[in-house]
Amino acid sequence: MKTSIDHSGRLCQDIGLAPAQFLMAGLSSVLWAGLCTVAATFAPAARAQTVAMADTGGLQSQVSSLLKQQALPQGSGNDAASQKKPWRVEVVLGQLDPRLKLAPCDKVRAYMPNGVQMWGKTRVGLRCEQGPVHWNVFWPVTVKVWGQALVAAVPLRPGNPVNENDLRLAEVDLAEKTSPAVMRLADIVGRTLLRGIEPGQSVRQDDVKARRWFAAGDPVRLTVRGDGFQIAAEGTALTPGDEGQCARVRTDNGRVVCGHPVGDRLVELSL
Repeated sequence: MKTSIDHSGRLCQDIGLAPAQFLMAGLSSVLWAGLCTVAATFAPAARAQTVAMADTGGLQSQVSSLLKQQALPQGSGNDAASQKKPWRVEVVLGQLDPRLKLAPCDKVRAYMPNGVQMWGKTRVGLRCEQGPVHWNVFWPVTVKVWGQALVAAVPLRPGNPVNENDLRLAEVDLAEKTSPAVMRLADIVGRTLLRGIEPGQSVRQDDVKARRWFAAGDPVRLTVRGDGFQIAAEGTALTPGDEGQCARVRTDNGRVVCGHPVGDRLVELSL
């Protein structure tokens, strides 16, 4: 029995249990040996969970390293706002879902999923390539892009046209919303608001009613742009020319195309 007690004692010490207190409390050697056997049964699972949880720090390091290799958003320089002050980019790492129980992995590769951009709420993929379970998870990331854009200077109410004095330039998170921020007064002054905007809030393109550049039946000028060439043609609008929507145009030779309204009776088509 002594051999059994010694063996169980070593086994319990290996998994973090101390036999002295139990034996001093009056537990029999047989009961102590049984207790250690049960504990040893669950020990591998406990160790596996510990390894998986401890590896979270290593996964975060891989995500950080990959993000440092990515090209960050930059101001286009095509508007007055971006020329005054360059964009400031801030990358914020989220956390994996705490309910995830990842199996231990000998080789994990961090990668950028197809179509993912360094803008707003995004993600980095983590794939186990060598281990008992080949899992794949996504680490949440938020890319904040601080730049100059128009914000409300006074409370703006839906249904009212926007005046120049209603707006001012300020630094905002351009990537906070999917709708682009408005950066030029010419793109919004005189347009009607669809929703209310409080002072200091960024004005987005979907906050204002889309402009209608021409009506169905109006004559329009069509510009076709391609790689190294540009062609101008005349046509007739078959559908209204609403900003951001495709407008169908019949050219003088009878061909029907779909282009983007860009101005008063102006349509552009890129090939």
